[in-house]
Amino acid sequence: MLPAVHGLLARPLSSYYLLIASSALLLLIGLTMVFSATAVRAYAEDGNAFTAVRNQLIFATLGLVGFWVCQRLPATTLRFLGVYILGAAVVLLGVLDLIGALGSLHVLPVTKQGVYLGPLRADLLWLYVGPLGLQPAEFAKLGVVLWGADIIARKGASLGYWRELSMPLFPVVGLLFVLVGYNDLGTMLVLLSLIIGLLWAAGIRLRIFGALGVLGLAGIGLLIAAASRGAGSGAEGEPNYRLARITVLFQSLDKCGSDLCYQLLQGRSAIYEGGWFGVGLGKGALKWNWLPAADNDFIFAVVAEELGVVGCMVIVALFAVLAYTGFRIARRVDDPFRRLAATGITTWLVAQAVINLGGVIGILPITGLPLPFISSGGSALVVTMAGVGILASFARAEPDAARALHARPPARWVRLVWAPLPPRPPVRRPGPLRPPAQKMGATRGAGRRR
Repeated sequence: MLPAVHGLLARPLSSYYLLIASSALLLLIGLTMVFSATAVRAYAEDGNAFTAVRNQLIFATLGLVGFWVCQRLPATTLRFLGVYILGAAVVLLGVLDLIGALGSLHVLPVTKQGVYLGPLRADLLWLYVGPLGLQPAEFAKLGVVLWGADIIARKGASLGYWRELSMPLFPVVGLLFVLVGYNDLGTMLVLLSLIIGLLWAAGIRLRIFGALGVLGLAGIGLLIAAASRGAGSGAEGEPNYRLARITVLFQSLDKCGSDLCYQLLQGRSAIYEGGWFGVGLGKGALKWNWLPAADNDFIFAVVAEELGVVGCMVIVALFAVLAYTGFRIARRVDDPFRRLAATGITTWLVAQAVINLGGVIGILPITGLPLPFISSGGSALVVTMAGVGILASFARAEPDAARALHARPPARWVRLVWAPLPPRPPVRRPGPLRPPAQKMGATRGAGRRR
């Protein structure tokens, strides 16, 4: 068994096929579970059980377009686009926070749908332009990956100096810390994990990581304290909901009366009801307005109830395959930018999945992060598929994969429709031949004769 698996993994394009297979299966499971979690509620509200899953299918289609485009882009274009994607995300985040701040000061009208400024509407993490809504923080993840990988790759060995390491990386991270973390602490944690992955792949010394860890913990503490002043969904004079999400982990849920305890209790009830094999796909009952955010943050609880432990382990195994494949691509590519970007994207997806799963099962605080590929949501799915497309482009650029594709190139229409050939890797040249080593005894005899 193991030799067969080793033989399959030794093939040139195994990273590419593992990435495509794991991502496609996660996307298919996600569409199925979104339909299962929303069908009854959508039918009760609109008379159409396919309303929510239809929107998810539209975003999945846009995500596949993003995957296709990013798979075709060369590394030079990705490096060029990184700063513009990050710049656009920072501008959108600034507009979102500005509208929210003006609403909290009662300068702009505030309704149940959010704060309005002409055609713009801000609703906590969402920015709407008319009927079109997006989450700028999701695009910040992709921008930080591409821009950060480009900056670190350009600096090279000079990253050992604090000045080269801090400029311009730390000022941008600090700006995002305020713009993203003020409203969305969960996404800020993912961004911090992503930056740690980039620095780790660059080979930063451990003592620098220690100093950065102290600064990061201090910043997270400030963001938690800011919830008492109205950060995120908090309100001045109200209990700190971010602190409550941490303290609830150490309380008895039976004696807790907050909404967080209710959500955790319903999530654990769903896991308990599912058992090993679940009650059956579509037959779960807690999603009928008993389990909050059943189609988004807590969709893993719906999976546990309907598909049981076996279904949960399938999803965890697919994420493990995705993580292995992403880090394998980072290890096998030659270009420093590709290695850093692959590490950053993989760290982003894995960290977000771990935070979501940990919150559902009750070992980590609830952060409101969606589960990649599985939860409903437009911006998150499109950006995630674009990131997977970048990984697919890097997988085809592995030296062995590129040589195999150039040795037996696919048909011209395949290259035009699907993906062009990656850059041809440099030819391996054998090293200089060394003269055969002489025997020790002959060398000593020759020396005595001389």
